[in-house]
Amino acid sequence: MLAKLLMLILFFGVMILVGILSAKSNKGVNDYVLGGRSVGPWLTAFAFGPSYFSSVVFVGYAGQFGWKYGLSATWIGLGNALIGSLLAWLVLGRRTRVMTQKLDARTMPEFFGKRFDSSSLQVAGSVIAFIFLVPYTASVYNGLSRLFGMAFEIDYKICILLMAVLTGAYVILGGYMATALNDFIQGIIMIIGICAVIVSVLQQKGGFLAAVRQLSLIPADDVAVPALQGSQGLLTAFFGPDPLNLLGVVILTSLGTWGLPQMVHKFYTIRDEKAVRTGTVVSTFFAVVVAGGCYFLGGFGRLFESVVIRTESGAVAYDSIIPQMLSTLPDLLIGIVVVLVFSASMSTLSSLVLTSSSTLTLDFLKKTCWKKMTEKTQLLVIRALVAFFIILSVVLAFNPPTFIAQLMGISWGALAGAFLAPFLYGLYSKKITAASVWASYAVGVGVTVLNLFLKFIKSPINAGAITMIAGLIVVPLVSCITKKPEKARIDEIFSCYDATVVVHKTQSLEEED
Repeated sequence: MLAKLLMLILFFGVMILVGILSAKSNKGVNDYVLGGRSVGPWLTAFAFGPSYFSSVVFVGYAGQFGWKYGLSATWIGLGNALIGSLLAWLVLGRRTRVMTQKLDARTMPEFFGKRFDSSSLQVAGSVIAFIFLVPYTASVYNGLSRLFGMAFEIDYKICILLMAVLTGAYVILGGYMATALNDFIQGIIMIIGICAVIVSVLQQKGGFLAAVRQLSLIPADDVAVPALQGSQGLLTAFFGPDPLNLLGVVILTSLGTWGLPQMVHKFYTIRDEKAVRTGTVVSTFFAVVVAGGCYFLGGFGRLFESVVIRTESGAVAYDSIIPQMLSTLPDLLIGIVVVLVFSASMSTLSSLVLTSSSTLTLDFLKKTCWKKMTEKTQLLVIRALVAFFIILSVVLAFNPPTFIAQLMGISWGALAGAFLAPFLYGLYSKKITAASVWASYAVGVGVTVLNLFLKFIKSPINAGAITMIAGLIVVPLVSCITKKPEKARIDEIFSCYDATVVVHKTQSLEEED
């Protein structure tokens, strides 16, 4: 217990110190929200990964999908690395940095407003972000409850309050730069922690090969295809017992990052080309190790069926799987796991509250009821809203109503369904219209909310994946039949990509005459 407490105290002390040191660099809104668009390569790289993966992934998703799909759940982590990290950086990174600087856009809704010349799009985007980011913020706490109960036997509410106070302190003090520095520290902890945990858990089952053999003897009972239910060996099969639903999870958790405001925001802060290259490689490596490791670990969950908690109806309590797997580890490793999950959760929480508060201030209040807000006032309001969002998420986490609990699970689908397509096309095509952005908003939010009540798509995961794909189809179709934007204005915006830059020969060979 002493070892675990000392590790937590050291961890908390470093987080607060970073917040205090970072406060000196915040001279305006751009510094506080974007780090002055001067965040270096390693901080940029590690800002992306830890914000991507929280306790929801480590405790919730890894346990649930590892139980359902066995070792094939590892594909989810690999999809997160290749699609959610590598392709996101290659397709969005550089163009996002260049165009958002040209437009002087600091948030995703502000990008929509300036790119499509529509303040109403900006306001509507901020409302969507607020509605679906706050419940997602509350959900970050949920993965900590069983883990802290197992490690310390303390009240879940104390854990929530502690995490909220610490996160609030360093985000309010240091803004984005404090978040990026802490993400770097937290990211290293996550990489070391997940590797140590996987090795220890597999050793308990006689090593990797012995664990795989044991898993191959367990029949798969949670399979969508009735003919395959109860079949042995599917939990170790290449694509697992349910490839179609597995694909839905891969699409939602991987492609979804392309349309999440708190993730795309990382690209706004890039300093230079070196940061793009380093960020692409390091964030992909991070995702392979952390996300791949989490889902790989979850794939062995059925080997611990004797200690897994079940509900009164006999169903598996998925959130209990990972904590129960780890409950027999040595105290030192449990301490590392607790710090690991705290790191994952705090990095995600800090990104969410900073995105929510800046969006509500810059895209809603300043555009509607407080148009003459000064720079100094904006900074004060953003900091006040950081505290407000943290308090609100704590209240929701203490007593989550049924509707909110459902909303948390579909927030990725709604946000990415509404924002992904217009943001992606807006960076590349001059033909995308404001009407198509409204259509994407309607598809993303409309389908998600209707499915919440009518359940015409059985799986919320698949529903989220379908909304994203639908948006990618709807936006170009609507753009073809609606009024085109003013050519001169669009050409001026896209001129940012035509600027000439001088590079070393290591990056490009000049043409010979």
